[in-house]
Amino acid sequence: MALKVKAVERLLKFTNDENDHGVYRYVMKPEMYSTLSQAKVIKEAALRSGVSQGVMKACWDAAGEVIKAWATEGHSVALPGLGTMRFGLRSKAVEDVNKVKAGLITSRRIIFTPSVDLKDELANTAVQITCYDRDGKEVKRVTSSDDGTVEDTEQENTNSTENGGSQNGGSNSGENGGTNTGENGGNTGDNGGDTGGESDTPGED
Repeated sequence: MALKVKAVERLLKFTNDENDHGVYRYVMKPEMYSTLSQAKVIKEAALRSGVSQGVMKACWDAAGEVIKAWATEGHSVALPGLGTMRFGLRSKAVEDVNKVKAGLITSRRIIFTPSVDLKDELANTAVQITCYDRDGKEVKRVTSSDDGTVEDTEQENTNSTENGGSQNGGSNSGENGGTNTGENGGNTGDNGGDTGGESDTPGED
């Protein structure tokens, strides 16, 4: 089993200057397969567990309702075999207590913390990269030789910047054209990491 990744040559511009003709860089993103429906997952889980699909669906639905109910009460809820989930907030930081108000909340978040077993599974999974040039022609295939480090999102969410913000979800690219790999492709910038004016406020465990 392996994760399949595309590295596509794209023209990247770092400014809005009309004289900035940009540079070509290979940007990586995972090859996404079709979304598996809930019915298909339930069917497969029923086959693996030996129970009927009806029983499995009832358990699935009940577990979902319990997770939603407890998570919205501020609990960190276990997701069997996967990790834990909780709700949290992203908000602006202020110096004066009199300025603290609900309007400082910029978004509500769902925070998932993977289990050690899940992180180990990802770390041990090979990554196969297929490279395409700017014309869409396949030019190279390679198996990644990275050390398998799995990002600790829990740590990222608690590292505040000097302006009261935090970096969440991976490293920001720098002048060498590095990327964040995700479903929507990589983000590339010329000045390295971003510093925001927001902080994450996780829900109470």
